[in-house]
Amino acid sequence: MSDRPLPVGSLLRTAPPDRLPEVAAAHLRETSGAERVEVLLADLTMSTLRPVLDPAGDPGGPLEQRCFGSQRPVVESAPGRLTRVLLPLSAWGDRTGVLRIEFGRPVDQELTEQLADIADELSVAMRAADKDTDRYRRIQRRQRLTMAAELQWDLLPGRSLSGDRFQLAAALEPAYAMYGDHYDWVVTGDQLTVTVLNGHGDGIEAALLTTVAVNAMRNARRSGAGIVEQAELASDAVYAKYAGNAHVATLLLEVDLESGEVAAVDAGSPRAMIARNGEIRTVTLDQQLPLGMFDDGRYEIQRFRLGAGERLLVVSDGVHAATPGGRPPYGTSALLTAVRRTRLQPPTEAVGTVIRGLREYHDGTDPEDDAVVVCLDWQR
Repeated sequence: MSDRPLPVGSLLRTAPPDRLPEVAAAHLRETSGAERVEVLLADLTMSTLRPVLDPAGDPGGPLEQRCFGSQRPVVESAPGRLTRVLLPLSAWGDRTGVLRIEFGRPVDQELTEQLADIADELSVAMRAADKDTDRYRRIQRRQRLTMAAELQWDLLPGRSLSGDRFQLAAALEPAYAMYGDHYDWVVTGDQLTVTVLNGHGDGIEAALLTTVAVNAMRNARRSGAGIVEQAELASDAVYAKYAGNAHVATLLLEVDLESGEVAAVDAGSPRAMIARNGEIRTVTLDQQLPLGMFDDGRYEIQRFRLGAGERLLVVSDGVHAATPGGRPPYGTSALLTAVRRTRLQPPTEAVGTVIRGLREYHDGTDPEDDAVVVCLDWQR
């Protein structure tokens, strides 16, 4: 019988879902001579990296944040100190954290690449295990969520996604106390579907309303329906539940990943804009009625096209219509300033820049609404 250690993928697939970091750490010590290993997970606001193996240990610092933001390995070596290798943890473009490994010797490019493969295996395994353990979600939380926020986070698809032709990311705030705003996406074949919702009301009632609308659209989509049928089924479901007393303003988008053509159903107030080389233009769409406002709602498709290198941003009314302290709406000019700052940033960083700009615009006052920012880079 061979004494070669099993591949890390085999070890992770047979490990308990809550022990994946320990299994990966033991494998790294055995096969590569690692002296210290830590798994760092991003908190819900994506602003800090929190340790899993030793919760009282060192959190992520500037180097770990650089690795997380760039999604590239970082190797730090200095005389008399351990060599530190930092590797992004992400699956299908959805960033979750950083794997930190320390050695008592120099690390070459070949070993760095081998370690990156292990980080990839761990990322996929932890994403799958997330449904069967609360360990990782507990690490990600700095405080208790409201019940509405708990519903919203469980409903979200992830915070970023990438493919051969696109990069996609989103941010939703406030992380720990949401109202009803939401986003959803899915990629199947040559089609990317993205939706952004402004839920009516606040608290648990708004979250329940959003849950009805999102699951109705998913039900239609998973049956092979296009965005018109998705909107109509969701509108019927919301009206059947609330009889027109609550509704969901929604923008539904289908992106053809071959041509860049976008089919849109604009059922309310989310706003879309396209940025390229510092120039920003609004996507002008005829607004139709929000989902669930009336019985038997019917919707029509409108179309526009993304050019190579263009960036599509969609924001909810908690962004474009925010008027803290009686100031002009954030979407009047401050939003455009924030978007221009994102010119050299990937979508994963750009959504954070827009949200930080919104926080600064509130100047210490509490937001009256939650906020969604979705950013899609078309790379065809």
